[in-house]
Amino acid sequence: MPPEMPPVAGFNQLRRIESSTLFQGVVITIIILSALTIGAKTYDLPPLVEQSLSVMDTAITLFFLIEILFRFAASPVKRRFLMDGWNLFDTLVVVGSLIPLDNSEAVLLGRLLRVFRVLRLVSVVPELRFLINSLLKAIPRMGYIALLMFIIFYIYAAMGSMFFASVDGELWGDVAISMLTLFRVATFEDWTDVMFSRSQNSLRKCCSLSI
Repeated sequence: MPPEMPPVAGFNQLRRIESSTLFQGVVITIIILSALTIGAKTYDLPPLVEQSLSVMDTAITLFFLIEILFRFAASPVKRRFLMDGWNLFDTLVVVGSLIPLDNSEAVLLGRLLRVFRVLRLVSVVPELRFLINSLLKAIPRMGYIALLMFIIFYIYAAMGSMFFASVDGELWGDVAISMLTLFRVATFEDWTDVMFSRSQNSLRKCCSLSI
């Protein structure tokens, strides 16, 4: 009989499999397949195709359950597995996907959690995970960016109200309305109304002066 594999060697083997490119590629493929399955269910399909998609959804759910258990077994410190935000998110999504869809009260929650399985692509791909972590770290600085944008908008709104209030009071009557007008121009939301309104008012003014 072959000698039994030592626990340390078996754990190292699990770690190598869990971090291998092949394992990551299989997980990403299943996540993409899950996304396609969710999208396909939004169409009117023949009963045979719907039944096949249901079977595929069950198989995908079982795969994710086995995958999260495998990752838990490969974790060096089991108590810290759920302390990682990404591991906690994956676990909640996988466990939530086990909700049976034939239960009318939980069908909406089950479908929502199945949709969130697509987000697991972020936790699997290291580049996406690094990008999300960078964005989360940058959120506290976003307040200063918003403050700077408010100051710039306020200055130009005050200037616009001074210069154009007599031209068009509906767009430049006061600072608040001027800031809203500037926001419309910056986001291209009906900015043509602002442009043509000023042009028409200027045209009327010129016509009245010529008469």
